[in-house]
Parts: sequence; C-alpha cells; structure tokens
Amino acid sequence: MSLSRISLQEVVKKQYSYKFRSYIQVFLSLVFIQMLGILFSFNGVGMAGTSSSTFEIDIHFYSSDIVVIFTMLWAFITSILITTQAYRNDDFAFITNRLSSNLSNMLFLLTISMVGGLTALLSSHVIRILMYVLGRSEYLYTTTDVSEWIIGFIATVLYILICSAVGYFFGTLVQLHKVFAVLLPVAFFGILIVGAGTMNETIIQEGFEFIFKETSLAIFIVKIGVLAALLFTGSALMSNRMEVR
Repeated sequence: MSLSRISLQEVVKKQYSYKFRSYIQVFLSLVFIQMLGILFSFNGVGMAGTSSSTFEIDIHFYSSDIVVIFTMLWAFITSILITTQAYRNDDFAFITNRLSSNLSNMLFLLTISMVGGLTALLSSHVIRILMYVLGRSEYLYTTTDVSEWIIGFIATVLYILICSAVGYFFGTLVQLHKVFAVLLPVAFFGILIVGAGTMNETIIQEGFEFIFKETSLAIFIVKIGVLAALLFTGSALMSNRMEVR
C-alpha cells in the first residue's frame, strides 16, 4: 500500500490537463462548425438602403450571431459526448472518483466555452474581411469600443457555458437511464407544440426573458452562474448513482 496521499486538487488538475490535451477533436470540430457558421453568415443579418435618380446606397449588416448560435449547439453536443461511457472510462487512467471526474469535466467545459466565445466574436471580423475581398462590399465599418467588445465576450461565453451545463445535465440523465434519450426530446418538442397559444407558452417566454433578456451585465452573470451551478451540481449528484466500472 502506498503511503503517499494525493489531494483532490492534484487529481482534478491532472485529469483536466489530460482531457485538454486528449480531446483535440473537440477543438477541430469547433473550427469546422464555425467555418460553417461563417458560410451561413454571408447573406448578412439585415440590410437597408436608399436611392434617388442619381445614386443608390445599399447597407448590409454582418455579425457573428449565426456563428455564436452554431457554437452554442457545438458546446451542447460536446458536453453530452463527454458524459458517455467511452469518455468516462478515460478517467480510470488516474486514481479518481466521481467528484474529481465531474470537476475536471466542468473545468474543461468552462475552457471550451471561453475558447468558443473568443473565436465566435473574432469571426465577425473574418466575415467582414471576406465580404470585402470577395467584392461584395465597397466600404467596411466596424466598432472599436473595447468595453463593448469585452461585454460581448463575457455574454457570449456565458451563453455557451449555459448550453454546456444543459447538455451535461441531459447527458448525465441519459447515462443514468437510457429511457431519457427518448423522453427528453419528446418532452421538449411536446412543450413547444402543446404550449403554442396557451399559458405554457407565456411561462416559457417569461422564463426565457427572465434569464436571457437581462439588461444588467452583473445581474446576467449572477443568473447564468446560479443556473449553471445548479445544473452542474445536479449532474454531479446524479452521477453518484451510476454503477461503478
């Protein structure tokens, strides 16, 4: 029996480092999904124009909104994948338990949320440059307000993080019992269909607006932080009920 004692912090750090280096395909899929989002953004998110007898002006608005949505979907799917048994078995290369495994997964999801948020925001500049190079725009204008960019980055990271937390929670439910793989999609689409035009639609809209249409950045951070913490905590508690290897 070894007399050395390994702390939880050391185990989590090693697992996180291992996952960051081993799950390289996650970042490769991010590149692909964001390139796809850039392609869909070529038509822009809106346009305006004016004309007279002597001139005509068309204004096209380009943003990274579609890329951000694609990145949120990527984070959701990725968080589900790392709850599968194949990924969970990777943790047994270390002296580990459910707690350290969940903590390292959460740190990894936080990391990919930050990477995804940064690259998604920067993609807006790529879109504008491509529009100019391809000759679809004569003049380009972009904001250079640093504070606005920082706020956008924080908000984007939080959007991606909450998608990761929801995906991790759903993935843990499915691993707990396979029946949830059918029940969750049915329940989701059932609520959308049955709730249309009823009070349920109002409840869903109010819940969505309460979380995602917050005008104060500080309050928005608190809301997303609390919700993500509850989802991750629920996932960790449910994972303790899974069978051991």
